[in-house]
Amino acid sequence: MKVGIIGNYGNNNNGDEAILTGILHQLTEHLHVKKEDIVVFSNNPENTIERYGITAKPLIHKKGSILKSGATTIQASYRVMKKLDLLIIGGGGLLMDMYKRDAPLYSTLGLTGKRAGCKVVVYGVGAGPLNTALGKFFIKRLTNAAASVSVRDTDSQKLLQSIGVKTPVAVIGDPAFSVPAEKTHKPSASIKKVGVTAVPYFSNQYWPTPDLAKYDAYVNGMASQLDQLIEKQNVEVTFFSTKFPEDVQVTKDILAKMKHSASLMEDNLHPVDIVKLSAEQDLIIGTRLHSLILSVVAKTPVIGIGYHHKVEDFMKVIGMPTLGIPIQQVTPDSSAIVNVFHGVSENWESVQQAVEKVSEHLKKEALKGLKQLDLDKK
Repeated sequence: MKVGIIGNYGNNNNGDEAILTGILHQLTEHLHVKKEDIVVFSNNPENTIERYGITAKPLIHKKGSILKSGATTIQASYRVMKKLDLLIIGGGGLLMDMYKRDAPLYSTLGLTGKRAGCKVVVYGVGAGPLNTALGKFFIKRLTNAAASVSVRDTDSQKLLQSIGVKTPVAVIGDPAFSVPAEKTHKPSASIKKVGVTAVPYFSNQYWPTPDLAKYDAYVNGMASQLDQLIEKQNVEVTFFSTKFPEDVQVTKDILAKMKHSASLMEDNLHPVDIVKLSAEQDLIIGTRLHSLILSVVAKTPVIGIGYHHKVEDFMKVIGMPTLGIPIQQVTPDSSAIVNVFHGVSENWESVQQAVEKVSEHLKKEALKGLKQLDLDKK
C-alpha cells in the first residue's frame, strides 16, 4: 500500500505535527505500511524529511500568481498521486474558512487525488468555522467525493451534516491520541507543577483580524491569574509551546507582565517530547488544543482556555466541560482560571483518576479510525 498524507504540516505547529506523528504511528505499527511507501505533502518538505525520515513533497508550489501557483500545484501533485493507493486528508481543523486558503486548497488536492485514482479519506478532522458560501461549497465537494469521512467530535459531525454532506460522517478519536507515550503522569497528592500554553490571541503578528485591545486584555489576564496561583497555591509554572515561534513571543509578553517568575521552555518540541514534558507536570492549563490532547495522552489533568470552539468541544469529549474557560473571561479583573483551579484542587484524586480513564478510552477510539483507512472498501 502506497499512502499520501495531506495536512498543515511543516509549519512548526506541533499540534499538527502531533496529528502527523499519530497517523504515521497508526500506519506503520498497526497497518504495517512501510515508511518508504508513505509521502507527506508538506508546507516545508525539508522540515518534514528531517523530522520523520520520510518522503515529503511540497503542499503548494508557489509560482507568482495564484492561478499559476494553483495550476502548477495540481499538476505536480497529480504526478505524485498517480503512484498512490490511498490519500489521507489528515487531522486538524482543516475543514474551515477562517483562513482563506484552507477550504479551496484541501478540496482541490483531495479531488486531484481522486482523479489520480486514489482512495481519498478525510480522516479525524475538525470542522468549522464555516461562515462563507465559498467555504461550504469547497468542503461539500471534498467530503462528498471522499470514500470515507471521519471527524474528532460530534459538533464537527453535525456541522458537516447541516451543510449537506452526503458521505456518512463517523466520529473517531483525534489521531494525535496515537502519539507514543514513553512516560505518563504519576498521581500526586496535590498540584505543584503547572504547565501552560498560550496562543497569540488577536495579536498583530498571528491573528487573521488583529485587535490590540483584546490581545492586551488577554495577556494581562493570563499574567494576573497565574500570579494569583503562584501566590496563593505555591505552584511552579512552566510555559511551553506547540506553535513555534509564535507562541514563544506571546509567552514572553505574559511573563513581562507577571510579578512572579516562571520557567519558559523555548525549544521547538517534538510531540513525543511534549508528552514527556506534560507527564512531568501535575496540571496543564492549555489554550492550544493539542497541548491539551498531548497532556491527556500523558494522563495529565487539564484546564482548557477556549480561544476556538474546538477547545470547548474537546473539554466536552473528555467529559469535563466545567474545566473549560472561554478566553474572553481571561482578563485582569477576572479570577476564572483561579476558580476552576480551586475546583480541580478540591477534587484532585478523582480528577486524576478520571483523566487516566479517559486517556485510555480515547487512545482506543483513535485506533477505531483505522477501519476508515481500509483499502479494500472503495
